[in-house]
Amino acid sequence: MRVCVIGTGYVGLVTGVCLAHTGHHVICVDNNEEKVKLMKAGQSPIFEPGLSELMQSTYQNGLLEFTTDIAAGVQHGEILFIAVGTPPLPTGESDTRYVEAVARGIGANLNDGYKVIVNKSTVPIGSGDWVRMIVMDGIAERQKVLVGAGGVEAAVQKIAAEFDVVSNPEFLREGSAVYDTFNPDRIVLGSNNQKAIDLMKQLYTPIIERKYAENSSLPPVPVVETDINSAEMIKYAANAFLATKISFINEVANICDRVGADVTQVAKGIGLDSRIGGKFLQAGIGWGGSCFPKDVSALVHTAKDYNYTAELLEAAVKVNQRQRLIAVDKLQQELKILNGKSVGLLGLTFKPDTDDMRDAPALNIIEELNRLGMKVKAYDPIVSQTVLRHGLSGVIVEKDPERLADGCDALVLVTEWDQFRTLDYAKMAKLMNHAVIIDGRNFLNPKEIEAAGFRYVGIGR
Repeated sequence: MRVCVIGTGYVGLVTGVCLAHTGHHVICVDNNEEKVKLMKAGQSPIFEPGLSELMQSTYQNGLLEFTTDIAAGVQHGEILFIAVGTPPLPTGESDTRYVEAVARGIGANLNDGYKVIVNKSTVPIGSGDWVRMIVMDGIAERQKVLVGAGGVEAAVQKIAAEFDVVSNPEFLREGSAVYDTFNPDRIVLGSNNQKAIDLMKQLYTPIIERKYAENSSLPPVPVVETDINSAEMIKYAANAFLATKISFINEVANICDRVGADVTQVAKGIGLDSRIGGKFLQAGIGWGGSCFPKDVSALVHTAKDYNYTAELLEAAVKVNQRQRLIAVDKLQQELKILNGKSVGLLGLTFKPDTDDMRDAPALNIIEELNRLGMKVKAYDPIVSQTVLRHGLSGVIVEKDPERLADGCDALVLVTEWDQFRTLDYAKMAKLMNHAVIIDGRNFLNPKEIEAAGFRYVGIGR
């Protein structure tokens, strides 16, 4: 099938590359010329395991193209994905101006033939009808231009555009996005037109039938067919639930700290209950990134728009904000006065296997430690990209873990990069003024760390 993906961020680029890998002819559109040049040269603008290899192979075999020309993409595609960002506004609601611009651009360039316009961006509930309206506005504006151009032929020309809007929310985890695309738990398709649903199912047939799955013997991927509003709500509800689950276990961890229980054992005990499950029960310094904070805030804001106060979700956000500074509290308990002392942060990104620093807990920790007069150092496996992109201030970036540890009074594990399990902690302990480590993710083995000469402090342990 012919596919156009507009927007090449995490969602758009992964979607486009993976659909090309399954055999579709995909054109990815982005208005950033430098970014398009980079992708044409075979370089991915984002760090995502496995993405670069797939991008290069599909581009080389002609199934994947990159362009800044939205008209070329729209006229090529039977299915048009809107995959631009919807960042949060200060009010908590989503900024939909980029979606609006794309929808208007689609309308201005629609050609003959049936099209399915897919909201892949996380958009406010009720955006399906809004996107349809904006596309129609784009068509109307184009019609005015044609008529205004003069001449009998221009005056009688009509734009015969037939389309439907589908909500197809993504459930990709940064750092596992390629895997998640080929091994989804479910595919959600929201539309009021069965023809559009059927075309989307045709598009996803190789994935539904698990032809590219890690385990191809599993039953077909469940396809959830809903109305547009329900599909949009599924995305928000899923992320809000997972964020709330993390905040819940962090509340439990803080109580464990006070009563002498171990939250890792508690999480295991309750996670074995099939009604609860063990995923997202890892206590630590809270959630961040581009999805959870934005989506929970947007759902809270939507509730307020309809005269409802989402008290549970508001509490989840409040707990998470407080949890980010738990590591600072523990440093104060261990070192007492922090002013004039030095701390090293293991990891900066909001989660491992990504270079994403958006709303990362590390940013709050750095700010607070700076305020308290500490010298802050950090080491991250892909720190050169993160510093280049985000321009971190208030922190000295080191090239390796040993330089990080040298002269520090404590370390704080912020991001659970897998390679942090096997660092030479015995060597690092000898380089420090005080061999203390705050494990902000309960990621390390306490006995091994203590055997290396450290005092180990976990969260809720």
